[in-house]
Amino acid sequence: MSNHSYTDEELDRLRSMSKRVMNPSAHWSDKPSAAPVYRQCNFQVLAQPEVRFAIYQRQSLRYQADFSCGIRYLPLGAAPIMLARYNGASHVHGDIAYLPHIHATTEEALLAGLRPDAIATVTDRYTTLEGALACLLHDYNVGGISVRQEQPRLFP
Repeated sequence: MSNHSYTDEELDRLRSMSKRVMNPSAHWSDKPSAAPVYRQCNFQVLAQPEVRFAIYQRQSLRYQADFSCGIRYLPLGAAPIMLARYNGASHVHGDIAYLPHIHATTEEALLAGLRPDAIATVTDRYTTLEGALACLLHDYNVGGISVRQEQPRLFP
């Protein structure tokens, strides 16, 4: 949980600032290592020398639709805050049942005392982890790594 209540304007600024992945060839690791149930890859991201972020990708080893990628802001001298999570269709979240969805931190959630990224919206922009990462990179203005954007489906 963050010790700072960000405004929507501050969150928009963090989202739109130009960022670059510093370790584009980061390796996947199995978690937990003794009896793995998912794989994870972590990226270090810089916007300016003093503005740091982290991006993760996580994929279940058992269920293809169980994946997540997210971006966290790492402010100097303050608690990190998750800005967004792009989840697969593996679970129910409120009224969203087994559909890909995006959790984005909002001022409203912070003021209500909820998890910063508690609010989620359904999306049809991706169906795979690679597609979710491509959307995150686009939405949060991140360069320095290339992924293949999913092609939109012609028929539902």
